[in-house]
Amino acid sequence: MPVVVVESPAKAKTINKYLGPDYTVLASYGHVRDLPPKDGSVDTDNGFDMKWEVGYDSRKHVKAIADALKDDNALILATDPDREGEAISWHLEEALRKRRAIKKDTPVSRVVFNAITKSAVTEAMQNPRDVDTDLVDAYLARRALDYLVGFNLSPVLWRKLPGAKSAGRVQSVCLRLIVEREMEIEAFKPREYWSVKAMLGTPRGQEYEARLTVLAGKKLDKYDIENETQAELAQQAIHSRDLTVKSVEAKPANRNPSAPFMTSTLQQEASRKFGMGARQTMSTAQRLYEAGYITYMRTDGIDMAPEAVMAARDAIKDRFGADYVPSSPRMYKNKAKNAQEAHECIRPTEMTRDASKLKTTDADQRKLYDLIWKRTLACQMAAARMERTTVDVASVDGQIELRATGQVVLFDGFMRIYEEGRDDTVVGDDDRRLPQIMQGEKADKRSITPEQHFTQPPPRYTEATLVKRMEELGIGRPSTYASVITTIQDREYVRKDKNRLFPEDKGRIVTIFLLNFFRTYVGYEFTANLEDELDTVSAGGMDYKEVLSKFWRDFSAAISETSELRISEVLDVLDDALAPQLYPPREDGSDPRVCPKCGNGQLHLKSSRTGGFVGCGNYPECTYTRPIAGEGAEGDERVLGEDAGDEIWLKAGRFGPYVQRGEPTPENKKPPRASLPRGWSKDDMDLEKALRLLSLPRPIGAHPDGGEIVSNFGRFGPYLMHQLPDEAKPTYANLKDPADVFEIGMNRAVELLAEKRANPGRGRSAPAKALKELGEHPDSGGPINIMDGRYGPYVKWDKVNATLPKGVEPADVTLEMAVQLVTEKAAKKGGRKKAAPKKKAAPKKTVKATK
Repeated sequence: MPVVVVESPAKAKTINKYLGPDYTVLASYGHVRDLPPKDGSVDTDNGFDMKWEVGYDSRKHVKAIADALKDDNALILATDPDREGEAISWHLEEALRKRRAIKKDTPVSRVVFNAITKSAVTEAMQNPRDVDTDLVDAYLARRALDYLVGFNLSPVLWRKLPGAKSAGRVQSVCLRLIVEREMEIEAFKPREYWSVKAMLGTPRGQEYEARLTVLAGKKLDKYDIENETQAELAQQAIHSRDLTVKSVEAKPANRNPSAPFMTSTLQQEASRKFGMGARQTMSTAQRLYEAGYITYMRTDGIDMAPEAVMAARDAIKDRFGADYVPSSPRMYKNKAKNAQEAHECIRPTEMTRDASKLKTTDADQRKLYDLIWKRTLACQMAAARMERTTVDVASVDGQIELRATGQVVLFDGFMRIYEEGRDDTVVGDDDRRLPQIMQGEKADKRSITPEQHFTQPPPRYTEATLVKRMEELGIGRPSTYASVITTIQDREYVRKDKNRLFPEDKGRIVTIFLLNFFRTYVGYEFTANLEDELDTVSAGGMDYKEVLSKFWRDFSAAISETSELRISEVLDVLDDALAPQLYPPREDGSDPRVCPKCGNGQLHLKSSRTGGFVGCGNYPECTYTRPIAGEGAEGDERVLGEDAGDEIWLKAGRFGPYVQRGEPTPENKKPPRASLPRGWSKDDMDLEKALRLLSLPRPIGAHPDGGEIVSNFGRFGPYLMHQLPDEAKPTYANLKDPADVFEIGMNRAVELLAEKRANPGRGRSAPAKALKELGEHPDSGGPINIMDGRYGPYVKWDKVNATLPKGVEPADVTLEMAVQLVTEKAAKKGGRKKAAPKKKAAPKKTVKATK
């Protein structure tokens, strides 16, 4: 009975169902070995020899596989059909041979399937092969490169830029894209221009809109009408002339469907349509794949198996009729120079199964599957047929001409089921429907409207547009996009706000540092060429150690050279490089480097644990600071007013904005200050609000049983505090509304404190209630719930509490995800080393006195 090994237990369960009792199917739970995070794991002096280590959590899985092989002397490696899957199979075989679980007579084979269906799995079992050494070599090169960059470059960052956390081969290039886009936005100077539109009427009383295209006999360019005066003159020119329809031209047009999904386009479309991040998309797709609903979801391929094409055509005919099936199948080819290990596109395993027929109740899985199913069917449907109409309206003298455009859908074709989303685009005039308009008829002027416009800076990246840009540049591969984008957010180099990616000061400083001292290694072309070399290795066209040797020779020299620099030298270089952004010209023409607070100190770039900032050179006499984004940027300090002779400041600190009375002096080194409560915007702060904050804690009055009740803001929000004469320590009661700190009265305060004393709990007046009930644990039983904890939501099962990953909302957590979280937490909990019990002192030997 052969032992079949896959990555995940969900996948193992599905495959076991297809293979039956004649096979033992076990899960490796992903990679079982990795390079230890210490110096020497890749020996650059001895042919890049790598020292692998089985992870603590993986030892029990390797042991389970080894134990199974004692009874079943055959091993089938059925990990994912890509470079990572090949590497996991190689690691497993190596680890098992080291344990001597694989004997000389143990047959070891590798099988791959692009979909977890009975037919695909059965066919794969009939076509075993050996582990592909070329794919393994490509993995080894990639892993060694990532280790050499991360392990050698990150310590340089720690020493030279306090607060910087890490650098990575692809991660740093991705961060550079976001930072450079932000710098483009900051340097952008908007240009004013105007357009003129007229609402015109037909003799039949219908209206349509047309825009001015010819003025004074000259065809207008976008920026020809520069200001309001010129726009008003154009308006008068139209108003003073009679208009007739010069021409009506209707042209047929076809619109073809988009190609089926590959990894990057799936991530982009899920982001556009559902706001799902790359990591969430891939996690959801992974569960659909393991359940046998879709084909493998990490692929650069857009071609579709012939039998799948025919199944799609049959499903289209059954659902929508023969008119929606094109005369011949549509074929799609990859545009990418190097498609990763020629996989099929992402598609449903059964074309007739729509989202309503899925057995899962998970909302994310249902909507992502629906997206994949619709895109797959649409790619094999007939083109949409349109009629695009252009109407030119002109004055008799030819000095004025306006144009109206629109379209009519004659046959919806693939649009019946699916239309691809758009990035940062606005519906244009071509999407309008026009009424019946006849050539030569009069056009009545109903209204003429000049409109002011300004050119817009390039938009900030979303996860979708960032993935698209990385794909265009050839940076990374589909399997890396989600983890790279997640990493730069976890490192706090980038923040995501309203689905847009903003670089933090820390991320900006790291990027400028790398561009100045390691420009080659964050170069787009260099990174893309390195990816091409790795693809050549995977195709067997290059020795992976040759790639590593060439890279390490120059990279190690750059590391050595930079390590000798002092922090002050690094900051001076960065200060010069960032000068246009740090010190833009001031409106009054004064020196932008002069401190605006003391008037004589020079501003300089400084570093801190939280990133970089601009500070006055006269510190500590002058304490002026501001973010590196420039004066007036978010977080910039300002005076709100004066009170009792003190300036009341709004400042930005390590833990957010705060208000402060006066400035530090030798006598008063720590002036009164108060953080802005949650929900208070720094933009709305004024002197009155600041003084209310600085007046806290607020005395509410004397408690009937003695002692004073006060209200204030604390680390965990607004609260009441009171201590009875016989109490050892004060009692605290949380307030729900921040406004209660300033408004709550005595009666309500006494009532809340009484409730708190009756139910002390863990900071709550009542037992915690579940935010979401997920159901019973599928293996061990017992309810699994999402709870609201002191430090945020968490998964609770039995005595195991697992915090939700950053960015995951309680509503998005499924039972499968929760089980995985508590399993991982339980493994970590069990893996902690307990302190060794103290040895009992050995009894003292008594030596009998000898006479």
